[in-house]
Amino acid sequence: MNILPGWVYELILTKNKFNIVNSFGRIFRLSIYGESHGSGVGILIDGCPAGIPLQEDDFTEDMKRRQGGNLKGTTPRKEDDIPRFVSGIFNNHSTGAPINIFFENNNTRSSDYEKQRAIPRPGHADFVASQKFKGYEDYRGGGHFSGRLTAGIVAAGVVAKKILKKVIPGVSIQAYITEVGGEKDVELGLNKAIGQKDSVGGIVECTVKGLPIGLGEPFFDSVESLISHMAFAIPAVKGIEFGSGFGAAKMFGSEHNDSLLDATGKTTTNHAGGVVGGITNGNDLVFRIAVKPTSSTPKVQHSLNLETGQTEDFSIKGRHDLCIALRIPVILEAITACVLTDLLMIENSFSQKF
Repeated sequence: MNILPGWVYELILTKNKFNIVNSFGRIFRLSIYGESHGSGVGILIDGCPAGIPLQEDDFTEDMKRRQGGNLKGTTPRKEDDIPRFVSGIFNNHSTGAPINIFFENNNTRSSDYEKQRAIPRPGHADFVASQKFKGYEDYRGGGHFSGRLTAGIVAAGVVAKKILKKVIPGVSIQAYITEVGGEKDVELGLNKAIGQKDSVGGIVECTVKGLPIGLGEPFFDSVESLISHMAFAIPAVKGIEFGSGFGAAKMFGSEHNDSLLDATGKTTTNHAGGVVGGITNGNDLVFRIAVKPTSSTPKVQHSLNLETGQTEDFSIKGRHDLCIALRIPVILEAITACVLTDLLMIENSFSQKF
């Protein structure tokens, strides 16, 4: 029996819905905001302990790795990406309050998208966004669906890496491109796209060394579950595998099993990718993601004109990445650091409580 009016329940459900759709994490909790061509993008980080040293220079290297224009095959759009600390950082240290980091958008060309409003771009969220949000969505540059928002994720990763290194000094997280356009040679893969006047995808691998045994909360908050959840928040990610991944389906059990060598958990092989039963086992955490070809391509495509109701040829204009995978390694490191930081805090809170 309801003891509150129906409208109150509806308000609570609505409030809860919009509190969680752009947030992730239990203790180290992130909330992302902004649009590609709005005033800017940013991240709200809750749960960061007080006393973590943080200043503008700490963000420079990782933000530069994410920027366009620094690598062949990336978009010429280049933002300064200087972090503005709105709250939570004082005297170059975290205060314990929520940290709000904001990045201004200063290099936008919205007119490129106004002309394309009637024709949803294949591979983009244009059509589903207009249906879901009844035409009120910010369509410029993909709006809230844009890879531009990963600037905030990278910033959160900088904070998470600081926390991880403070608790686990020997930990290291490194992601790198292993394949572009089906080629191990990045240059060769990019040249294929250039020759076709099209875009290509790629594979990015991430390795985490120095993790302790025991991180992960099965069933639903296993290491693989949470990393996968965050990985798919990166625009253009279409697949993920840990350790031997899909290759495990072709192996015998005796071949895939990693035999223990000593009490530290070290194994002869690492087909499991450092995770067993959803829990880190002390070996290197290894996983890979598949990144689709950039949806925006100069190649002539076919799509529906919503105004005429007819399909027609069109070509996407604007500044776009030839291969978006080139900019993803640092983003993958960031989401990994954020997930591991949250799991570490969960583990420590249980240890202290019990």
